[in-house]
Amino acid sequence: MRVLVTGADGFVGKHLCRHFREQGDSVTEAHGPPGRGASSGGMPLDVTDPANVRAVLDAARPEVIVHLAGLSSVANSHQEPSRAFAVNALGTVNLLAAASAAAPKARILLIGSAEMYGTLPAGARATEDFPLRPVSPYAASKVSAEVAGLQFNRATSLEVVAVRPFNHIGTGQAPQFVVPSFARQVEAIRTGRSPATLKVGDLTVTRDFSHVDDVVRAYRLLALQGRPGEAYNVCSGEGRTIRSLLDELLEMAGVTAAVEVDQLRLRQAEIPSLVGDSAKLRKLGWQPSRTVRDALRDVLQEARAAAGTGG
Repeated sequence: MRVLVTGADGFVGKHLCRHFREQGDSVTEAHGPPGRGASSGGMPLDVTDPANVRAVLDAARPEVIVHLAGLSSVANSHQEPSRAFAVNALGTVNLLAAASAAAPKARILLIGSAEMYGTLPAGARATEDFPLRPVSPYAASKVSAEVAGLQFNRATSLEVVAVRPFNHIGTGQAPQFVVPSFARQVEAIRTGRSPATLKVGDLTVTRDFSHVDDVVRAYRLLALQGRPGEAYNVCSGEGRTIRSLLDELLEMAGVTAAVEVDQLRLRQAEIPSLVGDSAKLRKLGWQPSRTVRDALRDVLQEARAAAGTGG
C-alpha cells in the first residue's frame, strides 16, 4: 500500500517507515519544515501551511496517512500554548482538509497521546471510553485534533482512526526525554566524565512503557484493521515508576549514583499515574514482542555509541 508518514524524521517516524518498508509498503516521508530541525531527505512539510500540506498530499497520493507530525513536549507546551494548538490541532485540521480533497478514500491514523486522559482514578487503567481530561496545552491540543478527525470521519469519506499511544522508548529519542537523558548521564558517570550524581525530575510517577518496535507494529495493524471513527490505546497495560527505570539502567550499566532533583525537570500539573488497557488492540491480534528491558538496553548502547565509549 502507498503510505504517507508525516513527522517521518522524528523518533517514532524513523522506526515506522522502516517497518512499513520491511512489510513491502511504498512509503513517502514528510519531514519537518526547513529551519526547524528537519533532516535532509523526504518531502518538507509545514502543517501550519495549508498550501504546503495540499502539495504534499497531491504528490504522495496516499492510501494510508499516519500523522505523527507535531510538537511533542508537554513542558514546552506550557511555555508556548498557542504554538502547541497551531501545530497539533490546526495542523491536523489542515491535513484533514487537504486529504478530503486530494485523497478522499485514504485511511488516516491520527496519533494522539495517553496524556489526553489526564489524571486517572487511583489504580485505574484507562480504556478508550474513559473521559478525556487534559491537564496540559499539549494534551488539550491532541484532544482537539482527535475531535476534528472524528468529525471529518463522520462528515466525509475519510476513514479516520484515532490512536492513543502511552509512553514508548527505544533508539532515536531526543535527549531531553527521560530515558535517553538518564542513559547519557549514566554513561558519563560510568566513564568518569561526570560526578556520580544524576539530575532527575519526579521519580515517583508511574507510566505505561512499551518498546517502540511494538508501537510501530500496532500502527501498521491499525492502518489495516482499525475501525474508522474509533479510538485505540497502544500500551502494555503495566505501570512502571520512573525510579524503577532508572534503577534498571544503573544495574545494567554497573553504576552506583546518587540522585538530585532538578527543579527545571519537574512538570507543571504532573499526572501521578498513567496506565492503559490495550484489550481493544489485542483483539486485533497485537501483543508486545519486546520488553522494556530490551528498550533500555538499546538506549544505553546508543548513549555509549554517541559518547564513543563502546561496550
